[in-house]
Formats: sequence, structure tokens, C-alpha cells
Amino acid sequence: MVVGLLLLALQGAAAPAFDAATFDPLVEDGIRRGVYPGAALVVGRRDTIVFAKGYGHLTWSAASRAVDPDSTLYDLASLTKVIATTTSLMLLVDRGQVRLDEPVSTYIGELKGPATARITVRQLLTHTSGLRADIPDPELKAIPDSATLMARVLRETPRVPPGTRVIYSDLNAILLGELVRRVAGEPLDAFVAREIFAPLGLHETMFRPPPRLRVRIAPTGVWRGHPVAGTVHDGSAFKLRGVSGNAGLFSTAADLGRFARFVLRGGTLLDGRRALREETVRLFTSKAVTFAAGTEARALGWQAVPTGENVSSAGTLFGPRSYGHTGWTGTSLWIDPDRDLFVLLLTNRVYAPRARRPFTLLKQVRGGVADAAARASDAR
Repeated sequence: MVVGLLLLALQGAAAPAFDAATFDPLVEDGIRRGVYPGAALVVGRRDTIVFAKGYGHLTWSAASRAVDPDSTLYDLASLTKVIATTTSLMLLVDRGQVRLDEPVSTYIGELKGPATARITVRQLLTHTSGLRADIPDPELKAIPDSATLMARVLRETPRVPPGTRVIYSDLNAILLGELVRRVAGEPLDAFVAREIFAPLGLHETMFRPPPRLRVRIAPTGVWRGHPVAGTVHDGSAFKLRGVSGNAGLFSTAADLGRFARFVLRGGTLLDGRRALREETVRLFTSKAVTFAAGTEARALGWQAVPTGENVSSAGTLFGPRSYGHTGWTGTSLWIDPDRDLFVLLLTNRVYAPRARRPFTLLKQVRGGVADAAARASDAR
């Protein structure tokens, strides 16, 4: 009996846990290898945060601010697609103002041409519209202003027949942001701030952060030897004056932890009020399309598993109903509803990386953290 109790105690001591010993070596290895100067990690469940910590600094200088999950803001890049744009679509679908299988041209009249008239809202959300990934950089740089860029996006036509394959495209998200603007009758940033961020208490989540916050923003570039912070890194979003369906959002890890809990709670706010129908959240976060083996699966707005990557940012252990998204600047959020678990990792890996192939190395960190969280969850 004593031996049995001793074995149980030893097994319990060896079991992985949601603690610094589990996560610190993984995240700190990314800093040591020169992938990013700092990071904020939050791991949680629908009703609680089980781990939150900041690592490193805003820049490679030890004299710069230390990362704090409560106060450090990150350029979320393509996490904007799910935090702002997809959630806005959830609300509009929930309210009957948008129908998923309706042609986008119903809401954006410029798309009534023969090549785009049959593209549906669902196809934009699943990246199966057939539109190319984005406007090429040389052409984008020559576009003088936001109106010209939007007109250019509205002239785009599918490169493959809609519904036949996944082409992950910023153009899809830009069009969805424009759809929100036209249906809601106000810009995406105003709609999402009032309808989503305020009810959730996401006071540090915003487009176009004011200059006074720059000291708290992790920089994503260097201009004449000085870090650039608070200016959106994405070229299309920059041309669209910082507000776009594909990028432009800034936030803290603490705020996004609240958002992840909201999604895991099926659209229920932390005070118990319901903001979205549970069936709407389930619809948007369930796998919607998958094609050939080895390609990525998509939910509505969200990425699903498999991710189609050689090294998946969701790791190897997250379950088949998991969904998430990543951002080019070095951000990621993955949610496993069966484990009631989310993993959020924010970095500014585009700021003067010291590593070769920093994006590949970042995927390894993301996957390692996700697997560690899954093991810790399974051990409880």
C-alpha cells in the first residue's frame, strides 16, 4: 500500500503542469535562437487563465521595456481576420443581416460582374473564392491611396473556379471588411469596437493605436535606426489607412485571452450575458472545407486542422475539431474545444530577427508550446 502511494506521488510529480517549468524553456529558446526579442504567452480554459507570462523585451536591447501580457500591445497581423472580421460576420449572420450562401454581390454591388457574381460569403470566409493571395508588392506600392486600392480589389477576378480549392487570400478578408462596412453602415473599426470589444471588456484592442501608446507597442520594423511601433506592418492595411479586414488590429495577450474564453464559452460574455448564439459560434468554428490530403482545412474565417504545414503551428496533439489562426508578424491563437483549451502566443518576430529562417523556427516554438499545453491538460 505504501509503495503504491509512493508511485502515485512520483507519477504526480512527474506529470506536466501549466507552469513556468513547462513553458519557459520553449519560449525562451526562441529568444536565444534569435527568432524574436520578446513574447507573451497565455494558456487558458473557458472559465480561467491557467498560465500567463511575458518573456524578453520589446527589442533586442535589454534596456527596452520588458514584455508584459497585460500591457504590451502587438500588431496582430492576420489574427485581425478572426478577432475582428470573422466575429463581425458572426454577429451579422446571427442577426439575419448577412446570409452565408448569398452572393457577395448582394452586399457589394461592384462584384456583380460575370466572373465574381457567384462568389458567396461562405467562400470568402473559407478562402475558396478563387481569388489570388494578394496584390503583388510592386503594384501595391504604386497605388496612391485607400480608395484606389479598394477599387483595385473590387476589380479582382478568380484565378481558379470558386469552391474548388483553398487559396489563403488577404483579398477575401479585405472584401469581408468592406461587406461589414456596407451592411453595418459604419467602418469595421467602429462596428467591432462597439459590438465586440466593449462588451468583452477588450480595452486594449484597437485599430490605429494613438501615439501615446507607442512606448507599449512591440515594434515590427526599423526606420533610420529607430524601432517602428504602432504603424501597421501589413502593406494593404497600411494603404487602407490602418483599418482592413485582413490586418491592422493591435492588442495585448491579456485581452486576447478574454476573447478566446468568449469563443470557448460559445458566445457567452464572462459576466454570463450571451452575445452570440452558441450554434453560430459552432458553425463558424467547425471544419467547413477540406480537399486533398496534405492541404489545409478551413472553418469559417478560422484555420482548421490539418494545417497543411510540414511543421504545424497547432502542434501534433491538438484534436481534430481544433481551430485557430496565425499572423505574419509572429502572432498565433489555437483553440481545442474538446480539451477546453487555448494557447495564445504573441511575438514580434518580424522585428530584426537574428535567426535564419525565423518563420520556420517560430512554427517550431508554436507547435512545441501547443503540445506542452495539450500534455499538461491531459495529465490533469
